[in-house]
Amino acid sequence: MFKQRLLNSYQTVTRTRRPREGDSSPSVSVRPKSKELVNTASHVNGTGFPTFYGTVNSVLRPGHKISFAMLFLFTIVLYLRPSELYPSALTNSIALVLGIITVAFFVPTQISLEGTLTAPLREVKLVLLFCLTALLSVPLAINPLTAWQDFSGTFIRCVVIFIVMVNVTRNETRLRALLFLALATGIWLSLGAINDFRLGLMTVEGYRARGRGGGIFGNPNDMALYLVSMVPIAFAFLITSRSSIRKLIFGACALLLIIAIGLSYSRGGFLGLIVALGFFALKIAPRRRLEIVLCACVLLVILLAIFPSYAVRLASIVFPSLDPVGSSDLRRGELLRSLFLAIRHPVFGIGMGNYRTEMSYIGAETHNSYTQVASEMGVIALACYTMFMVVPFKKLGQIARQTFGVPAKSRFHYLAIGLQAAILGYMVSSFFASDAYQWYVYYLVAYAIGLRRLYEAETEKPLVVTKQDQLDSGQFGFQTLINKNAESIT
Repeated sequence: MFKQRLLNSYQTVTRTRRPREGDSSPSVSVRPKSKELVNTASHVNGTGFPTFYGTVNSVLRPGHKISFAMLFLFTIVLYLRPSELYPSALTNSIALVLGIITVAFFVPTQISLEGTLTAPLREVKLVLLFCLTALLSVPLAINPLTAWQDFSGTFIRCVVIFIVMVNVTRNETRLRALLFLALATGIWLSLGAINDFRLGLMTVEGYRARGRGGGIFGNPNDMALYLVSMVPIAFAFLITSRSSIRKLIFGACALLLIIAIGLSYSRGGFLGLIVALGFFALKIAPRRRLEIVLCACVLLVILLAIFPSYAVRLASIVFPSLDPVGSSDLRRGELLRSLFLAIRHPVFGIGMGNYRTEMSYIGAETHNSYTQVASEMGVIALACYTMFMVVPFKKLGQIARQTFGVPAKSRFHYLAIGLQAAILGYMVSSFFASDAYQWYVYYLVAYAIGLRRLYEAETEKPLVVTKQDQLDSGQFGFQTLINKNAESIT
């Protein structure tokens, strides 16, 4: 049977001849004997575009202009929070109204483009399963009303906007616009923190700069977590910029972000920054690991010399007695209690938001996103939440390996590493903050998916992470580069 299949794969090809004048017959006659040959590599879906290997469509059809414009406007309102600047009935509801309008434009446009509400991405399936576990925890919660309020509040909006974002980000201009907006927000927060330090308005615990307003950036730890995710993206744009002026601008942006993280005195933010920058540096220059480690140690000593009280605060992670306000002991107690609840209620947890209102010693959060999910929604939700970050992280790594040493793909290479470092920084910083139901990670993963879909559209094939890719991840594509050089020599 195998031999017969090989024989059927061959096609008869006639010799080419010089066409005579007035002869319109083709010079080459290629006629496949069966339709299977045409459909071996790709087939055409209902939209008329090829779907490679029977997976997600690699071709991004143009569209969603209005949906993206509304999404961009919604993000501006989300970051600036005009309701805190000018409290009124209009400003309090403007974000919700813009979100509803965005979805109203998105749904019919998406169905007309692809015939479905969303592209069948693995991250979308994970977030929907995560959403389902959250919904199932509501009727089984200790306080179902509190669980429903948390579910129907910010969390479900994060999920909906995430699905909108991964579908409307269809070209590099849109992705860069969202990233530049995120960076601009980080600069705005950093300048505010530096100005507070200049004026002596270190109002949190008497020595820490607070964020802006009372929303997602109001807490200094949340502000630091957001800034940590922006630093490697700023460095990625710095490296890919060709203009010296742009390099100077992005370098200044990264410096401001780092200074603001220092002024926040956030322990989780500091650790996340160290891990994110270390990962970024090692991936950019893997052959200079020793030099990078030495430079990092020198910079760390300089930073702690500039902020000596920061060193004491970091040491309080190991020695809680060094914390003047005792927050380290309180956080450790909440962490252990949340772990106990996760073991005691492993299936559906105690309900979203119920730890704060029903189980906390002082009415606080778990101060850990992972135990927050595990104790309030169960271990299945924790697995979905973790995989939601791990899956795009791995695929970004494959993009970085495939584009290593390819100048034409350098923009994908460095931005993929930057987004990897941003997600990793969030994963570390969120170990010290309860932000699983907030906007931060959903925007980061949406950026990663947007870059991946653009890369798939340019290469015209889906990105599939194989076991061999995972084994070669530590080498960061050096073997691939050696193979390419060997092929060029031969």
